[in-house]
Amino acid sequence: MTTNDATTGLEVYQVGGGVRDQLLNRPHADRDWVVIGATPQLMTERGFRQVGRDFPVFLHPDSNEEYALARTERKTGPGHKGFEVHADPSVTLEQDLARRDLTINAMALTPDGDLVDPFHGAQDLQQGILRHVSPAFPEDPLRVLRLARFAAAYAFEVAPETTRLARRISASGELETLTPERVWQELHKALTTPLPSRFVKVLRELGALRVLFPEIDTLFGVPQTAHYHPEIDTGIHLLMALDAVSRLTDDPLVRFAVLVHDLGKGTTPREFWPRHIGHEARGVPLVNHLCRRYRVPRHYQWLGQNTSRYHLHAHRAFELKPSTLLKLLSGLDAYRREQDFQRFLLACEADARGRKGLEQKDYPQAAYLQAVYAAANSVDTERIRQLGLQGEAFGQELHRARVAAVKSLLSQTR
Repeated sequence: MTTNDATTGLEVYQVGGGVRDQLLNRPHADRDWVVIGATPQLMTERGFRQVGRDFPVFLHPDSNEEYALARTERKTGPGHKGFEVHADPSVTLEQDLARRDLTINAMALTPDGDLVDPFHGAQDLQQGILRHVSPAFPEDPLRVLRLARFAAAYAFEVAPETTRLARRISASGELETLTPERVWQELHKALTTPLPSRFVKVLRELGALRVLFPEIDTLFGVPQTAHYHPEIDTGIHLLMALDAVSRLTDDPLVRFAVLVHDLGKGTTPREFWPRHIGHEARGVPLVNHLCRRYRVPRHYQWLGQNTSRYHLHAHRAFELKPSTLLKLLSGLDAYRREQDFQRFLLACEADARGRKGLEQKDYPQAAYLQAVYAAANSVDTERIRQLGLQGEAFGQELHRARVAAVKSLLSQTR
């Protein structure tokens, strides 16, 4: 790490996730810096551009990297916006690090590469422990989600004292003050980690799952038919399905679809357990409600609700008639959204493999449905147009031709 003209003479340290990931020998694209003993005027005189109004953060004139003045924070009211920021040349590096959430995120590197570690973050990093820095940890309830996300990202354990503190936050009502955007941002990041199932599991252990995602929390303890689900518990199945999809793809869209595919089982009356007839349709409004609550992007909502609605159709694909197979393709808008159709099939495969003893079982339904799609999509629509057909007549002839194409395929494969 070298200095340059803009930072010459400034007391600058690299901080944040970049330091943590360097110590873990992990890729670290972004670097963050803290400046000690400087003022906004000095930074602008050096050519830095101030960004934002709430925090004293500046962009380097050449690298565009973020440089923040050392600061302390004090909570003054509910929610994330109720913070008083104190930044002036008297704030020390240790004071700045002390306001951070976890010890593994409260380390700094000098320009010469020496580690500054007042809270023993390197030791926790080596031991795989997530531990809060100070009693100020509860001041931002989002840190409960960050705990779970870091557990999923690094397969770390949460320190007992931090677990107790996070549980108090979950029980306090503070999680409800989080904005939808912040919750979705953490969930989305968690879906890109190696173990999104661990995010769900840790949130549940911290008492936060039932507060933020009650539709998911309700699944735990709900039994399923052992013949189809040897793991029995619906919540356990969800965790296993998330593990399965993590082995299949790193696409967060598919992982989100798996996360919400079985929400309907949480609404099955107890007298009907362990069967869950109609859970696919019952899950759709729950997916939509969750997505509206956290302002989930429409693409995620679309795939989530359609995976809920149609995943059993995919599992029973070999039993379906050609006309029903075409209804499935139409319902998934497969002719216009082929990539999403492939995502749907991956989510269904993860669902099928998220069962005890069936983790490596083949899922031939995916290849079968891909072949059905190819056959149906091979119909020459231009030829039908040349017949002079329009409107409803065109649609009927197109459907007839696609049914014939699928029947021809089935006659060759069955």
